[in-house]
Amino acid sequence: MAYTYKYRFDRRTLYATAIGLVLFAALGAGLYLLYEGGYLSAWFTSFVVAVIALMALSIPQQIVVTDRTVEVRCLLDITELRRDEIAAIRRVDTRRMKWIVPLFGSYGFFGYYGHFFDLKQFKHVRLYASEWRDFVEITDLYEERLYVSCREADRLVGELTPAGGNRAIDDEDEDDETTEAAIGADERTAAGYVDTRPIERSAECAPDRADETGHEAGRNTGAA
Repeated sequence: MAYTYKYRFDRRTLYATAIGLVLFAALGAGLYLLYEGGYLSAWFTSFVVAVIALMALSIPQQIVVTDRTVEVRCLLDITELRRDEIAAIRRVDTRRMKWIVPLFGSYGFFGYYGHFFDLKQFKHVRLYASEWRDFVEITDLYEERLYVSCREADRLVGELTPAGGNRAIDDEDEDDETTEAAIGADERTAAGYVDTRPIERSAECAPDRADETGHEAGRNTGAA
């Protein structure tokens, strides 16, 4: 039985697409008016049409999960991955994706798709997203990574998680806040810093305890 996760464009993607179309149209019209009848305008028009047609082939449409495979279906293209070859799957925070830059693909024009490069891990990855959020990272047995966007990300992760759980990934991201806190603690220790707050709190409480001890002693003497 197959389940389909449909891609949906957000406002950011729609605005980027509209701006791209306007720029292409304006540049094409400008070249046509400046070089009417020349080879440059004809070459540019042919180039723009070819690029748009090529990019249109990979516009993501839906993610189809079957019993054996997971398919990223584009307008005229399909990227297929066997489920038994999935080593790990997880949600990815949008902040992590700032390290992903395009090599050959679209960055906002009808979505984000194609071949990208991970500057943090220094690896080639594939990306198929219609909006810059709700990312899911799928790693196969060969350490190849595929990123998709899905508004039902939790369900997709739960459905595709391997039966034995995710395999440990060597370069899996650590919690940045925890790492920074640990580094800061090590630096303070190396510099000879000693946290005196517990001692100060004890000193502040000491007079109160002394007063209580004195009152108790006075009551005991009076009673005698």
